[in-house]
Amino acid sequence: MDFLKFYSISPPSVDKVAPDKVDRRYKSLRLRTFIAATLGYALYYVCRLSMGVMKQPIIDAGLLNATQLGIIGACLYWTYAVGKLVNGFLADGANLKRFMATGIILSAAMNFIMGVLGVRALEGSIANGALFLCFCVFWAVNGWAQSMGAPAAIVSLSRWFPLKIRGTYYGIFSSSHNIGEGLSFIFVGAIVAQFGWKWGFFGAALAGALGVLLVLLLFHDTPDSKGLPPIEVLSGEKTPEKDAQPAQRHETRQMQKAVIKNPGVWILALSSAFMYMSRYAINEWGTIFLQEAKGYDLAGAAAIIGVNPIFGIIGTVVSGWLSDVLFKGDRKYPAFVAGLLEAIALALFLFGGPAKWVNILAMVLFGIAIGVLISFLGGLMAVDLVPRKASGAALGIVGIASYAAAGLQNVVTGLLLDNHMVDGVHDFTYVSWFWFGSAVISFLLPILNWKRKQQQI
Repeated sequence: MDFLKFYSISPPSVDKVAPDKVDRRYKSLRLRTFIAATLGYALYYVCRLSMGVMKQPIIDAGLLNATQLGIIGACLYWTYAVGKLVNGFLADGANLKRFMATGIILSAAMNFIMGVLGVRALEGSIANGALFLCFCVFWAVNGWAQSMGAPAAIVSLSRWFPLKIRGTYYGIFSSSHNIGEGLSFIFVGAIVAQFGWKWGFFGAALAGALGVLLVLLLFHDTPDSKGLPPIEVLSGEKTPEKDAQPAQRHETRQMQKAVIKNPGVWILALSSAFMYMSRYAINEWGTIFLQEAKGYDLAGAAAIIGVNPIFGIIGTVVSGWLSDVLFKGDRKYPAFVAGLLEAIALALFLFGGPAKWVNILAMVLFGIAIGVLISFLGGLMAVDLVPRKASGAALGIVGIASYAAAGLQNVVTGLLLDNHMVDGVHDFTYVSWFWFGSAVISFLLPILNWKRKQQQI
């Protein structure tokens, strides 16, 4: 009971802020919470993607092969897929500061433990088979811990921001995963190149520790827990009447059931799944591809892949404005163009030769395209198809499909690489067509929804 109480939403504070200081105090705490949510979630990503930089050194050390690394990566995405749905429900009634801090503490701890295991493996104290099993278990725990970050951060936007500006701040917050991806490749990549692969896990754990400090020092649960009025009062929004809530809950459940049967939502879920295959193919395997297929060293390869998330910020931030202002809320055309751009970028990256400018240009285009597609295929287009009260159900379906596919991609990529080798070096021919084909399917599938209208229930 004490455990549940510890994670329960904070009660209103008995010490109230003076009326003349409410506005200033509210905006100050709101900004701190937003900074902690955005940067904290970016550091979550460093703890998630750290292994993507270390694949080649681990293979070179003879500890694990590509298939095993693919399975380990899949363990994270599969527990993340389930955890994202479960923790999304839990976050609605949770103390978000403690919830988000717990997730990143666990994630940093898993990275640290795996670094220790790496040291022991290099010393010969752990057999390769045991190392593989341990990595699977700890990386799966990391996936669950990772799933605590986004729900806490996004729910905090609902608790602290009025509807009229929430979308703007959500767009800025969405760039946090791009920041985290960039840090993963540049920061962790530099550490691995300089000190060895096991130190990549320790570097990620250090980034996670910094994230914990940010959350504990700057993040706040609710306005009323800090002596402020509730957000509905601060924003002037109407509070739903209590006696209407049971009927509303029943209506919401009925809508959610109807959304599950909506073929348009499942089409978008499949489209997002294929897009996530190509997205995480680059995030997880792009560095080793540049090393083995194009002759780059680790630092150079990681730096080029790090270009992708940096330019992804542009795509993510402008995506909402692009569809709202230029296309009047019709997202199918910019989504199609972004999908086509992603496929062109992948073709350039996979088949365009070793020239540095070619690969950097490919990552610039890929990053912008993925930034748009994460917003559209990864959520907004599904939300547009369903009633407002059933948005969470649509997002849950898309989210589970996306990360289940990301895990499947890891396994398939590892198997293809290990089963197609030339003179002891991985042949990326089949893998390249698998990644490219996933990108093409992802932007063709939504065409089936072009004439589909919003679901009426």
